Amino acid sequence: MGSSGGTWTNARVPAPLFCRVLTKVGVAGGAVYVAYDQGLLGNGEKGSEVLSKAKAAIPPAVDEWMKYFGWELPAPPKIEFSPSQAWNSGVQTTMSALSVAPSRAQEYTQRGWQYVRDLTK
Repeated sequence: MGSSGGTWTNARVPAPLFCRVLTKVGVAGGAVYVAYDQGLLGNGEKGSEVLSKAKAAIPPAVDEWMKYFGWELPAPPKIEFSPSQAWNSGVQTTMSALSVAPSRAQEYTQRGWQYVRDLTK
């Protein structure tokens, strides 16, 4: 190969770009590891338990850091979220959509054929 057609062996990745990518991959990998280690990737009951533990542990830690740095943050909003309820709601919605799929498919097929017949008249 001539000098005009470069090869992959000569390609260099800039160091700052490599460091950013490596940092992002490390943070993402760490987040997945912590989520797995704490049981967030398990069933809904375990996720709900971990969430309640986090709700109990985070506010005192934030208060301590605010006092340390002298910051004042607004009060956090109250969020009532149940992972098991969200999961159950998603499953119910999916099953409902799947149960009506055959009749909807038949209805849409009939509409499509009627549209084609109307176009060919």
